Amino acid sequence: MDNIAGQKSGLMWAVHLSVLALVLLWLFPTVGLFVSSFRTADQIATTGWWKALTAAEQNLLIRAADPDDEGVQQQVDGVWTISGNLFEEDGRPPATLSVWGTSSREIDAYTAGETADLGDGEQITVEANGDYVLTAQEQMSGRGQRVFLTAVIAPEFTLENYQNMLFDPKNVDGMSRAFFNTLTVTIPATVIPILIAAFAAYALAWMEFPGRALLIAAVVALLVVPLQLALIPLLKFHNGIGIGKGYMGVWLAHTGFGLPLAIYLLRNYMVGLPRDIIENAKVDGASDFQIFTKIVLPLSFPALASFAIFQFLWTWNDLLVAKVFLIDATGRTSVMTNQIVELLGTRGGNWEILATAAFVSIAVPLLVFFVMQRYLVRGLLAGSVKGG
Repeated sequence: MDNIAGQKSGLMWAVHLSVLALVLLWLFPTVGLFVSSFRTADQIATTGWWKALTAAEQNLLIRAADPDDEGVQQQVDGVWTISGNLFEEDGRPPATLSVWGTSSREIDAYTAGETADLGDGEQITVEANGDYVLTAQEQMSGRGQRVFLTAVIAPEFTLENYQNMLFDPKNVDGMSRAFFNTLTVTIPATVIPILIAAFAAYALAWMEFPGRALLIAAVVALLVVPLQLALIPLLKFHNGIGIGKGYMGVWLAHTGFGLPLAIYLLRNYMVGLPRDIIENAKVDGASDFQIFTKIVLPLSFPALASFAIFQFLWTWNDLLVAKVFLIDATGRTSVMTNQIVELLGTRGGNWEILATAAFVSIAVPLLVFFVMQRYLVRGLLAGSVKGG
């Protein structure tokens, strides 16, 4: 008994550690994406999200005030002077400057408080807090003086990324359209395979007919067929019957790829339902359709919900199937995953916008998962221990 108890205890620890590892693998990138969506571009480019709460050293390029702006230049004792604070003029919070320079090749040529000779009688002095004084013997013109500096920047969080993503006319039209396109793809692609799989699972679980075992074996075999193997033949078939590059084509594609798992999961669950209930209903004269709709379906709700979660998350986050069966030249049917790819192509350096767009795209799947996770656990556990 001690051995058995010890084996159970060891197995329990292994299960707990495995679950913890899976939770952390899922949690870290999600939290990182969420934190990055509130950080500035400089912070994202300089440090990882796990250092978001600590000050970080950054290399910055900031221009002094433009000499041509009204009231910027002042003549003091015959010397033209421009003064200000580099961080304030660049819209940054207060920071501490260590080294600076006037050329990209020597960004550490001077320390805080030193004066740089710019030639033609111009000089600039930069202090540790970002205050600067630019002087010249003659009135200055043109753009403001460039200053390359290394400074310790305090942590900064902003809602500007979400404002740009959700309210900027350049982004809002594409993202909002992609959001509703994704819903148009995901909801039917989740409901249709559940309806078909529920009927098929009941037949394979409780109806006797020739070839049932072969059909069950075929369903299990289809679980291991790679998705990529069927893309080209299926696309040619869709084009041949006139449903390629449209919602109907992508709905049927997701239905076909999701049916094997749905039938397998629901069949295993339905087989474990109490046989007495089914037999008593048949004795009372109930037809198979009545048994299916009034007894089996209500009792199978956990399994139905668990597959619905899987299918919803897969279709919502899908890019490959949407690229093959849906995308048109105008982009009017573009889904969110493809819209983010397009955003990456046009604004590849704006990682803060990309992080925000990615987190917006996973908000709905996260909501669905947390709302229905109890059904997911019940359905998967029941389907795994019951069978026949």
